[in-house]
Amino acid sequence: MAADLHIEDFHQDVARILVALYNRFPQPGSLFVVDLIGEHEPDPFGVPAPRHMACFSTMLWLADEGFLRYTDTIRQEAIDQCCLTERAFTLLSAPDPQRVQPELPASVARQRATLAQRLRDALHSGSSNEIFDAVQQCFRR
Repeated sequence: MAADLHIEDFHQDVARILVALYNRFPQPGSLFVVDLIGEHEPDPFGVPAPRHMACFSTMLWLADEGFLRYTDTIRQEAIDQCCLTERAFTLLSAPDPQRVQPELPASVARQRATLAQRLRDALHSGSSNEIFDAVQQCFRR
């Protein structure tokens, strides 16, 4: 049975994209593939690497699904003037009551209970399972 490594990469890309846009919300800007996943050398004919194209395609998919908007693409390197949609911002910034830690100050507890923070924590952990669960939570809401 083949592992679905491309699906794991997809979940990591979704998490990185959403966190990057949340971290600069509401300011639109360019989002480059290389800033999200690092350098992946194109083939000898200049065709971008499959991993690079997968991340770029994830950006476009998130736009099609209403998580972000952008004005244009920069070749297959980036999307330009991108920003979270209202739907995505609300999703990422709303605290999950089950994750609120009452022992913390209210403002800290609220921020720590957001889906944005859950995505950050999952990325920081490097755990594929944590990243998968956090991204799936984005899609369930």
